[in-house]
Amino acid sequence: MDTDLTAAYARCQELHRHHGRTYYLATRLLPAWKRRHVHALYGFTRYADEIVDRTEDLPPAERAARLDAWGSRFVAGLHGEPVDDPLLPAVLHTIAVFDLDRTDFASFLRSMAMDLTVLSYPTYDDLLDYMEGSAAVIGTMMLPILGSSDPVAAREPARQLGFAFQLTNFIRDVAEDLDRGRTYLPDEDLAKFNVTPEDLRAAQATGRSTDRIRDLIEYEVTRAQAHYAAAAPGVTLLAPASQACMRTAYALYGGILDEVAAQDYDVFVQRAVVPQRRRLSVAAKALLARTGTPVVVPGPALT
Repeated sequence: MDTDLTAAYARCQELHRHHGRTYYLATRLLPAWKRRHVHALYGFTRYADEIVDRTEDLPPAERAARLDAWGSRFVAGLHGEPVDDPLLPAVLHTIAVFDLDRTDFASFLRSMAMDLTVLSYPTYDDLLDYMEGSAAVIGTMMLPILGSSDPVAAREPARQLGFAFQLTNFIRDVAEDLDRGRTYLPDEDLAKFNVTPEDLRAAQATGRSTDRIRDLIEYEVTRAQAHYAAAAPGVTLLAPASQACMRTAYALYGGILDEVAAQDYDVFVQRAVVPQRRRLSVAAKALLARTGTPVVVPGPALT
């Protein structure tokens, strides 16, 4: 690889190491030649997210213009034009190596643009439309890199794992999203449990959830677990060298839900994280598991 391409992959890896610790740990279990491509996809998604979420001091129109300009550079690169960007050369190289579906990247950028204007979602179907671009397509982007004995059968589980991971993040990060003026818990779910956005903000201010909010979060945890269950068959369909990685990611993200349950579904008392000792134990067990070993599907969380 030339110097610029090597530097671009290194930049993507640094973004991944710094911002995606759980997923980064899992990728250490991949063959070395695959890791850089996973880092490239993470770098692409993280950089777009940074434009949207780390520039709150700028007017929405300027943030939208920055995202559009970056997306235009990306599209130009897809058409073979030179790109002056610290990480896009790695992304474009990965797309070319695996002939990744360009429409997945367009869908992702569409969802990122939604974050600039959409502050809440009336129904879960509305949220799924957003997550189709922000999460499901990441699963289908990853699938060719991970490899599969049956890519057609593995596609839907890959999408479901994207949904599961992102819903886990939404559950864990309710307070952080409120700081950005957003609520990813559907309005219809809040109404189901007689919770208002004002109730969420009050709980954030006090650092304690009400019983109704805890019931709402438990409901969302159960919903996320259903996506994990739908994703589980896909892990054993992956190439043998990729199974330990995804078994680890599956267990660690699912473990965040265990931590939420251990806090009695109070996502405001502290941010739920999987302890380092457990993270390392999960990775070691995944590495030692036989190829084809099914993952443990998260069940109804215990209080």
